[in-house]
Amino acid sequence: MRLDDRVTADRVTDEAGRQQVLAVLRATYLREKRWVNDPETQFPPADLGRDDVSWFVVAVRTRPIGVRVRPAGVVRVVYDPPLAAYASYGFAPLDPSLSIEEMIRDNRIAEIGRFAVVPRFRRRLVVAAALMRAAAAETVARGYTHYLTDVFEDDPHSPYGFHTRVMGFHPVATHDVGELNCRSRRITLVLDLKAAYQRLKARGNWLFRYLTGHWDDALHQRLVA
Repeated sequence: MRLDDRVTADRVTDEAGRQQVLAVLRATYLREKRWVNDPETQFPPADLGRDDVSWFVVAVRTRPIGVRVRPAGVVRVVYDPPLAAYASYGFAPLDPSLSIEEMIRDNRIAEIGRFAVVPRFRRRLVVAAALMRAAAAETVARGYTHYLTDVFEDDPHSPYGFHTRVMGFHPVATHDVGELNCRSRRITLVLDLKAAYQRLKARGNWLFRYLTGHWDDALHQRLVA
């Protein structure tokens, strides 16, 4: 059985799922990176009831099927992130003609972040792809048009390559401060979901089929026109 047959990604809706997210954050953001002092602050119990925040967790089943399920990665989506928070970071635009503030104001923006994959699964592209598949389906269904995210410039495990080369994110700005305890400069990336959909579809490779194969026609139509 291939690894991708053993990978599942789900939106977190209960305490058991929250604990899976925290297990990944403890392994990565706390012990490995030391970006946080307490992973609980990243996903407090109250967030389970919020409509503007979604966490997704990827689990990998061991062989034989059903013996053990390991949480392998997580990602968080924040819908309509507050503009004031981004303005306070002191953006240095990479393209002077682009206004981050105007882009956030004039489009339906969702912030995708807290992307983390435990070390043993980092070389498995399907784990990262499963996170994007789960998150993107919900984001498109809710009518959002763009993703906004930050990655650390000096992080050896940064998703920068996956985001830019595979998904099509574009770097638009840098800034030196943020929510996490890291001295590395942040690179702000933007993904136009419709443009990404059409580009991946034109390529006709496995990733487009993997990301959208379970969509109904109504979901596809949101990004076709």
